[in-house]
Parts: sequence; C-alpha cells; structure tokens
Amino acid sequence: MTRITATYDLESPIGVAAAAAVVAGEQSTGTFTRLAAETDALRARSAARIEDIVITGTSPTPALPTRKTGTSYERGRVTLSWSLDNFGTSLPVLMSTLAGNLFELAELSAIRLIDMQLPGAFATAHPGPQFGAQGTRDLMGGHTGPLIGTIIKPSVGLGPDETAALVATLVDAGIDFIKDDELQANGPHCPFAERVAAVSAVLNAHADKTGKKVIYAFNVTDEIDQMWRNLDLLQAHGGTCAMVCVSAVGLSGLRALRDRSPMAIHGHRAGWGIYSRSPDIGISFGVMQKLWRLAGADHLHVNGLANKFTETDAVIAQSARSVQQPVCASGPAHLAMPVYSSGQTVWQVDPARRLLNNDDFIFCAGGGILSHPFGASAGVMALRQAAQAARDGIDIRAFARQHPELEAAINTFPEPDIAVTQGQNRAS
Repeated sequence: MTRITATYDLESPIGVAAAAAVVAGEQSTGTFTRLAAETDALRARSAARIEDIVITGTSPTPALPTRKTGTSYERGRVTLSWSLDNFGTSLPVLMSTLAGNLFELAELSAIRLIDMQLPGAFATAHPGPQFGAQGTRDLMGGHTGPLIGTIIKPSVGLGPDETAALVATLVDAGIDFIKDDELQANGPHCPFAERVAAVSAVLNAHADKTGKKVIYAFNVTDEIDQMWRNLDLLQAHGGTCAMVCVSAVGLSGLRALRDRSPMAIHGHRAGWGIYSRSPDIGISFGVMQKLWRLAGADHLHVNGLANKFTETDAVIAQSARSVQQPVCASGPAHLAMPVYSSGQTVWQVDPARRLLNNDDFIFCAGGGILSHPFGASAGVMALRQAAQAARDGIDIRAFARQHPELEAAINTFPEPDIAVTQGQNRAS
C-alpha cells in the first residue's frame, strides 16, 4: 500500500459525484480554475483520486448552512486517495490534507471524515507509544488485571498539600492509577512544581513501603518548552506518567513530548466534542486515535459505557477497540491502552472488558470509588472484585454474595442500561 485513503460522509447541492471531484481537486492539485501548470502528467502523479462513491440518500434541506443551494441535497460516502509522495509521512501535513480546507467548501452542506487508511511507512516513520499496556504494568513493578484508577476531584481548588492528602487516601485504598483533571495544570493556586513535589513524596513513600508504584498522570499541558521542563521535573521526582491534552497541544506538541519523555504519555481528549458531536461535520475518533498513537500516546481516553456525555455505547465500543488495533496496514502495530471514564461504577467493568476480550485498559471511577458506603478502600476493592468476576465469567450478582464490598457497591449504584457486543480483539 503506497497511497493514503480517506472516507468521508458528505452532502452536496451539486450531487455527491461532483462534490467529490471538487474535494479531490481542492485537496491536491486543483483550485477554482484549471491552471496552465496543472498538466495531465502532473495530475496523474499528484492529484487525489476518487476511489469509491456510495449514495446513501437525499434531503430537501441542507444539513449545514451553505452559500450554494439546490433543489435537493444528495448524501453519500466518498473514498479518496493520495500519493504518499505528496507529503511524505508528516502528520501535520496529512491532517491539513485530509481535514483541511474541504470543511469550508461551498459545494458541501455536510462533510465528516469517518475513516483513514495509512501505508506502513507512517508506522515506521513515527515512534508510536513508548510503553503501551505491558510497559505501563512494568512501570508499576508488575500488575495483573485492568488498572483501577481515579481522577483528582474537585477538578480545581485544591492546593498542593490538599492534593497530596487526597492521594495518600487513594494509595492507601489500593488504587493503581490517579490522574490530574484536565483543568489542573500549573495555576497559581496549585503550581505544577509544588504539586509534583508534594504528591511524589506520597507516591515514593508508598512504593518504598509496599513495593507498588502507583501511577500518577501529572498534567504537563503547556507550551512545548515548558512541557519539556515539566518532564525534567517529573523525572527528578521519580515520575512515571505525563498527562497531556492532545487536542490542545496538537500533533506536533504531542510528538515533541514523546521525543523527550522517559515516561508514559497519558492522552486526554479534552474538547473532543468539537470534532465528534455533530453527524454532519467533524472527524471520527477512529481517525484521530491513529494520529495520536503515531505521535506517541500510550493511553487514550475513549469515554465510558453509560457515560454522562452524548456518545452512545456503540461508539464507545468502537473507540475502545480501535486503540487496540494496528495503526497501519503494515509495520509496528503501535497499540495503546484505552481509558474508560465518566460515571463509571462496578456495573461497567464486565461489559468494558467483554468488548475488548482482555484486561489491557484503565478503568477510572471517581464517585464509583469515593462514594462507596464502606469508604474509598472498599470502593477500589469492589472494582477489583468486579474485574475478577468478569475475568472468570461469573455473574456480578453471584460473585457479590461472597464479596461484601462488591455487594455494597451494586446495592448503592443503580445498574445502568448498557448495550455492547463482544469484541474480536485477542484474548489476554
């Protein structure tokens, strides 16, 4: 495979085939008029090709505001391809080509990038995740089962010492993973350096006492040079994980972090709704997660089943599975760990595991831990018990009869309505 392919769901007042030709020209050799330098030989070498068109329907009204109008608006899926020679393996240029000016074209009344296939040259040109699932377990000194995690809450407002006190409670409860909220980075009320020093003292003392290194994902999101300084500070304190808001720093910022990071990179997708919420414009997670993995993310947030946001369980399942599939047709697979979060309790553990068929995920619960009637330790234990029941194929209610922490959790947290199907990924 030497060409990049991208599939779009688009709508147009001029018809899908004509609109596809406009997009192909705009995103390769063409412009609003034929150029003298745009020879047949040049077009054969560098023009985007229309590989496939499937008409899916028509509408009497446009999905999005558009300057060009028509009597009807045809909708369909269009697959285009580009020569690798047009831009090499540059991720920013790839993004500018596949998701650039085409979103502004007047001939389109809807345009959404829904799939992307890359040749193996991208997998070999980019570092990908440095740790992935097994490397993340190794950072902890060895671990089995999913990582049970949580988020520092309140999101903002706690100072360094208050944050460290909460971390002490969580590590004593047996937590595996803790992360900063995406809103907490380096504010005056909780400076990064002071938070790292206070929290690391707790983590290191716990590791010395128990042999278990709890992973804390410190939010390093900032300008590139400051992110590098943040990494240096984390390394000096024995840090193992840096969290970054991948949309905020962009692909180049993420790659710059990966190139300097001696620790795992936890990718938070804050702002994802901008790309995903509308069915008529945006980019699918299946596309963006490939780019974030190529740039170096070890963990990627995929939302959670029965979550508090707008995505359906079917979308969550597809997103979680995609992170554990090869990023390109050939070359290194660059697998990452999906991170479930948002309103998660013991009820979601089994379906989250079933849709992957393995334990290579992080399961983050806030209230699902801290609101347990027996306390935070029982909250963590209940999630572990739910994971054990899932791994052994035992119904959660039956398992809870012999495990009081789990029984209290299922009696406390309402059972959500979850609809997912078993995945096809490798079994652990």
